[in-house]
Amino acid sequence: MTAADTAELEAHRLDRSGHDPGGRPRAVVFAETVDDVVDVLRTAHADGTPVVPRGAGTGLAGGAAATDGSVVLDLSRMNRIVELLPPDELAVVEPGVVTADLDRAAAAHGLRYAPDPASAAISTIGGNIATNAGGLRCAKYGVTRESVLGLDVVLADGRRIATGRRTVKGVTGYDLSGLFVGSEGTLGVIVGATLRLRPIPPRTATLAAFFPDVRAAAAASAAITAARLQPSVAELLDTACLDAIDAVRGTAFRSRGGAFLLVQTDGWGAAEEMAAVRAVVAPLAVDLDVTDDPAATEELLAVRRAALPALERRGRVLVEDVVVPRSRLADAVTAIAEIGRRTGVPIATMAHAGDGNLHPILVTTPGAPIGEPVQAAAGEVFETALRLGGTLTGEHGVGLLKRRWLAQELGEDVRALQRAIKAVLDPRSVLNPGKKL
Repeated sequence: MTAADTAELEAHRLDRSGHDPGGRPRAVVFAETVDDVVDVLRTAHADGTPVVPRGAGTGLAGGAAATDGSVVLDLSRMNRIVELLPPDELAVVEPGVVTADLDRAAAAHGLRYAPDPASAAISTIGGNIATNAGGLRCAKYGVTRESVLGLDVVLADGRRIATGRRTVKGVTGYDLSGLFVGSEGTLGVIVGATLRLRPIPPRTATLAAFFPDVRAAAAASAAITAARLQPSVAELLDTACLDAIDAVRGTAFRSRGGAFLLVQTDGWGAAEEMAAVRAVVAPLAVDLDVTDDPAATEELLAVRRAALPALERRGRVLVEDVVVPRSRLADAVTAIAEIGRRTGVPIATMAHAGDGNLHPILVTTPGAPIGEPVQAAAGEVFETALRLGGTLTGEHGVGLLKRRWLAQELGEDVRALQRAIKAVLDPRSVLNPGKKL
């Protein structure tokens, strides 16, 4: 094995979570066609070799981490936008298409791909589908599932199937597309997707509001929902996030408050809806601005996307992903802050506040492993979400990192049913074994 081969194996061993299951993959296969995928899966199925599908490796739950002796099936070279059909507002793409590239291609026709995870500039459509990724605009437009019309999938034994359709409606048969979305590569390998596009809104308005603390910011977001308003974006950052962003970008957001809420409305009535949002938020905020300037808006969105990279410069991070009912958002951020204080584990919290999806970021020493104190604090975060009527993961997936808590949310009967579904589609358990279930 050459040094280059060894380096390639090492580069494909972990995903962005950094979680290390131990061992090393036996090979990396760069698929360039569907036939390549079929060949790999037929061979793996025949001899029982585990296969780990992988896109850009930006996952945060260990879902693309390579188990010992596995074959990593890298789909990043299958990166063609096969069709873009403006009259039908849809696109047909291969799994390795970068999310932001599809969005840009659609924009040339006055359209956009609505899901926009914070990793849109580097993550791939296949990975987004595998985890049912969300993003900033999901408060109004939904997560990836709402944009998937159909899928082309290679099953574990090499059979090719097509699910769904090109129409925006259809209930013929069971919803197999919905089954594969969010399945984290454990039921089949996605080799193509038919995706719904949406018109670029003719107008947008953006509010940046600052609050004394994160509970007040969360309460403001819940108040927007209670007022029956539907922003397209509602993003929250706590004090630790603002401090990290200021240190990296040279901004002074922290001087304006202890927490930040970014709200955007869109459509022909964006200004009117924003006026209603402002009326709800202003009494709770210590400072706020409203803009319809595209450049100023993009800068504010860039600030939100900068939060995780800024925190990563402070140490190794464990990026968590829980969801609570929107009315319990303030309770959740308060409880998470208390967990950090009590355990001594630094926790920064950002959130897709518009749908109750929190990302507590647990920060530890640079280069250090994620030790038991951090894992214990993360466990308390998960238990808090469940206690508040929420869920363990909204968009990052279960991967390897959250399997130990699944029984608390799902119960054994549901887990047994899910294992039975897995056995039907992958009887030899070669597809991403040890993940998701």
